[in-house]
Amino acid sequence: MSQAKAVAFPGQGSQRLGMARDFHDQFPTAREAFAEASAASGADLAAISFGEEERLNLTEFTQPCILTAEIAMLRVLHQEFGLEADWFAGHSLGEYTALVASGVLSLGEAARLVRRRGALMQQAVPAGGGAMLAVIGRGLELGELRAALEGLVVDAANHNSSSQIVVSGSAADVDKAKERLGGRGRRLIPLNVSAPFHSRLMREVEPAFAAELAATGIEASNAPQVASNYTGTFHAADADSVRDALVKQISGTVRWVDNMRAIAERATQIYEIGPGTPLSGFFKDVGVTVATITDLAGARQTLAR
Repeated sequence: MSQAKAVAFPGQGSQRLGMARDFHDQFPTAREAFAEASAASGADLAAISFGEEERLNLTEFTQPCILTAEIAMLRVLHQEFGLEADWFAGHSLGEYTALVASGVLSLGEAARLVRRRGALMQQAVPAGGGAMLAVIGRGLELGELRAALEGLVVDAANHNSSSQIVVSGSAADVDKAKERLGGRGRRLIPLNVSAPFHSRLMREVEPAFAAELAATGIEASNAPQVASNYTGTFHAADADSVRDALVKQISGTVRWVDNMRAIAERATQIYEIGPGTPLSGFFKDVGVTVATITDLAGARQTLAR
């Protein structure tokens, strides 16, 4: 594992107006990434990312915008600063960025795919019918939390760290879950989301998304370099296996703690690249320090030769 490097990408919720604009304005490589993804997705992702906050926060557009911003940043970091990575990971939507970064998916295919993914996820549950809740406290155990949710239409959506698990499900049952999950010094924070992501309520859109994936080219030979949210370990070098894991990721738990441990076992240096830095705190929980890059100034400071 001599000096192996990994890159990790945050997902939905990390978006911000103007993300990657400094990269876009200064480097043709970044502009080309936005142009490629915009053409494939059928939306002007630069215009949305830099000046249309309303659409930026609609899941259908949030997902391709974050993906594109992260890849635009990564391509500049490679070209201008020589950043090379051996291992790749991403949180939920960020897994798609990881698959593009590793060469498993093309940027255009991924941008088209995640726009469709976002639209399907939004359509799965009527507005107001679902909710997500972050449970924050010391020593959270996934099995114990799942037992507490028994009988409710609520699932463990994200296992982010030993002190944060996000639950997701029907709005009425998430309210009931608060009574079961509170106390013992825990904080319960409702998330401002448009749908109950990574819950059983997303299963109904999985067949439609599977059809989209079936028409998507996958370079499976690179997949073992990429952590799978669904399995918690690395993808297999098999296109059908990659597709299956991505379909099941929609309603399954994001096993981020397992992903972080898997990456940390293989890489001596990990970079979080994206519009925000939600992952660095989770990595600290497993005893790993991560370098974060959210803008060009930070890249120069972190990666300047």
